Amino acid sequence: MYSPTSTPPASITHRTGSVKVWDSGYEASVAALRNAMGENDFESTWAEGASLSTEEAITYAQRGRGERKRPSRGWASLTPAERDVVRLVSEGLANNDIATRLFVSPRTVQTHLTHVYNKLRLSSRMQLAQEAARHA
Repeated sequence: MYSPTSTPPASITHRTGSVKVWDSGYEASVAALRNAMGENDFESTWAEGASLSTEEAITYAQRGRGERKRPSRGWASLTPAERDVVRLVSEGLANNDIATRLFVSPRTVQTHLTHVYNKLRLSSRMQLAQEAARHA
């Protein structure tokens, strides 16, 4: 497993031909993130990021740039990942089962649900399932 203090995986190095340049703030930034997130969440998130292909990493990084293409509220505001979570909630799956099905952590599922509840102005899983049935 690649960790923030080890050498990048050979596949990334070979694909990109890149070499990590030492940055004096890098280790402090990683330590601050690890402390803020907690060890388990940090390691899980780091592993998810390390498993991305170069193209997936670029796509992920570019998501935060440019104008918003979706409205901020309503069904049209949901991301594809949030829609997947809503679909599985409406099938009656628990967060752990949704996480397993989508290959993400249970915490990621909970984050998606929090965003969905805020975007749709709902406060319960039951309301979400009812709304999902109406929009199916």
